[in-house]
Amino acid sequence: MRDAVIVDAVRAPIGRRRGALSGIHPADLSAHVLEALVERTGIDPAVVDDVMWGCVSQASEQAGNVARTAVLAAGWPESVPGTTVTRACGSSQQAVSMAAAAVISGQQDVVIAGGVESMSRVPMGSAAPNGEHQPPTVLDRYGVDKFSQGVGAEMVAAKWGLDRTRLDEYSLRSHELAAQAADRGAFDNQLAPIPGVLEGDEGIRRGGTLESLAKLKPAFSEDGVIHAGNSSQISDGSGALLIMSSDTAKAHGLTPIARIHTAVVAADDPVIMLTGPIPATAKALKRSGLSIDDIGAFEINEAFAPVPLAWQAETGADIDRLNPLGGAIAVGHPLGGSGAILMTRLVHHMRDNGIRYGLQSMCEAGGMANTTILELL
Repeated sequence: MRDAVIVDAVRAPIGRRRGALSGIHPADLSAHVLEALVERTGIDPAVVDDVMWGCVSQASEQAGNVARTAVLAAGWPESVPGTTVTRACGSSQQAVSMAAAAVISGQQDVVIAGGVESMSRVPMGSAAPNGEHQPPTVLDRYGVDKFSQGVGAEMVAAKWGLDRTRLDEYSLRSHELAAQAADRGAFDNQLAPIPGVLEGDEGIRRGGTLESLAKLKPAFSEDGVIHAGNSSQISDGSGALLIMSSDTAKAHGLTPIARIHTAVVAADDPVIMLTGPIPATAKALKRSGLSIDDIGAFEINEAFAPVPLAWQAETGADIDRLNPLGGAIAVGHPLGGSGAILMTRLVHHMRDNGIRYGLQSMCEAGGMANTTILELL
């Protein structure tokens, strides 16, 4: 039976909004990681059957199928197609799932999955410039004027009894772990630096304290607990993974890093919105036949601090295995690129530490979530 394996995974450093990467067109940022995959693996771009690319704000410079534009920007043969995928924040994780399905089914042999978001050049919400894009039929069903991830984060914090101190402590942990990982070179093998522009993740802050975070005003309600310091950073970034079957990898003389063991998607309440990783994780574990204790590392996207904390409380996962390299609170969340970036971090962490199983999940607008389990080879 055919499988789907990750031969290599690479990401650009993540830039702050209006930071070092803000001068780079999102197609060129995507092309940078595509070119890095070729350089690292020696794969001939002409054999790539498709480039599946996640992107959330498909407007302005990210409109018109940025996947295909990225292929052309990379100088690859015109014969290489590309398609742009959206599942909100999970867009590039969904691209990986689609690539795996295409390879396992035999429809394609070599696929690159990844994604991009330049939130500096294409601001969040650009695809719906007039504000709320939901029709009255949906809003009336839930009795709301609009859906808000920030309000959802407040709801998650309240439901799981997470006060501001706990959220801020977790946020400081994210920065500390990311800084430690950067200092010991844990990101070196996964990064494709942009010489003269950005060599490492730009958002990591060192030396933060609860006192400094306490000065930040709540972002969504006067007496709320969610603020800029315990939320993901608005960022620019891109990542890519080379996916094929084990037999195809062997035929090309390539050694895979990990197998895509299980990939699922689930959905939950769209008002609280951010709880999808909980049922998606349960679904993935059931389908895989694994238990939560079988998993050696978890990447649960830090859209807001309550998200991974509520997930951990519900699943009983070992907190020390949760986001061991820090997360989006520290390094940023470039929307459509985050799924590929997280998976790149996860697969390299698994290889570097001999971890057999890793699990990734991320909350998505509309109450959805992808969960993917990887197996080290």
